[in-house]
Amino acid sequence: MSEIALIGKKIGMTREFYKTGQLVPVTVLKMEKARVIHIIDEEKRGYKAIQLGFGKIKNSKLTKAMKGYFAKKNTEAKKKLKEHRVLDTSIYKEGNEFGLEIFKDVKFVDTRSKTIGKGFAGAMKRHNFGGLRATHGVSISHRSHGSTGQRQDPGKVFKGKKMAGHMGDKLRTMQNIEIVKADLENELLYLKGSIPGSKNSEIIVKKSVKNVKKKTIDEKIKAIELAKKTPDKKKK
Repeated sequence: MSEIALIGKKIGMTREFYKTGQLVPVTVLKMEKARVIHIIDEEKRGYKAIQLGFGKIKNSKLTKAMKGYFAKKNTEAKKKLKEHRVLDTSIYKEGNEFGLEIFKDVKFVDTRSKTIGKGFAGAMKRHNFGGLRATHGVSISHRSHGSTGQRQDPGKVFKGKKMAGHMGDKLRTMQNIEIVKADLENELLYLKGSIPGSKNSEIIVKKSVKNVKKKTIDEKIKAIELAKKTPDKKKK
């Protein structure tokens, strides 16, 4: 189950208070249930995977090919289809649905989402350049990025040169984000800190790839309370 990723919608940010008085900023995600649409065999494709469907869509917005596909699978139409490679496909069946319960024993997750688009931005805002001098001969180019290339050799601007251009609107992965709490009834997931993306943007959430050994906030608070209860050894 841990190999599956769920898609959620970013609602916004709020805060969580603990009995110790600690305040933790959290991002709230409205998670969607995933339905198994198709199971991919290793014999046909060369790898094992499952195809999951997310979200609702009107039949009028589907192509004839997709209408036929969902009719063949005897399931309601889904807005998005995502494929996930798994080690064992025998535990999955077409029509099965998964929700937040797959993160029941998971403490840390990885997220993937698009950053907020900033439009066309200059070099100072986009790449944190210092700009040119404010006076002493600099004329109407205080916020420019300065020289971009060399002389006749090589006679070109190298690819990847930091210049003005489209800022934001790029896919970014955040790793080892702590799950503060999960509301199974309302399908809400509370993640510690901020996550790239604007409100109502699509967030892909899956179990952390790395083996995270750090303690969660709840574990730290329990350790502090336990330390207070245990009596200190008398100094000799």
